[in-house]
Amino acid sequence: MKFRNLALLLVVLSAIAIAGCTTSQHSQQKIVRISADEAYRLIETHKSDPNFVVLDIRTPQEYNAGHIENAININFYDPAFKQKLNKLDKDRIYVVYCRTGHRSDLAMPVFRGLGFREVYEINGGIVAWVKAGYGVVG
Repeated sequence: MKFRNLALLLVVLSAIAIAGCTTSQHSQQKIVRISADEAYRLIETHKSDPNFVVLDIRTPQEYNAGHIENAININFYDPAFKQKLNKLDKDRIYVVYCRTGHRSDLAMPVFRGLGFREVYEINGGIVAWVKAGYGVVG
């Protein structure tokens, strides 16, 4: 009986050790939802970082009506949305937003599936951003 328990323990420990040594693309990803205040601090901290991108995934009309300064626009509703995202550098840091957070929430699995390393989604979108007192341009 003791031998069987010892053997089982060794199998379990071996499995844990093997799992710990295996890394996957997804385990190295950081894809999280943050508040407008956290997004503002992140944007301010990375203002001069060329590897930092603010990404507005609303329609061009919404973007033109007002967007976060220096944001680039890729329309979530564009049939080529996934292909356009796939052309972006996946090792950069992204802050992503839409109007209220619905589209960006739907987009997070796309970012994850494409292998983006670090993506921050603004909870509540640009509506939350403006409500928190942060400005827009455009």
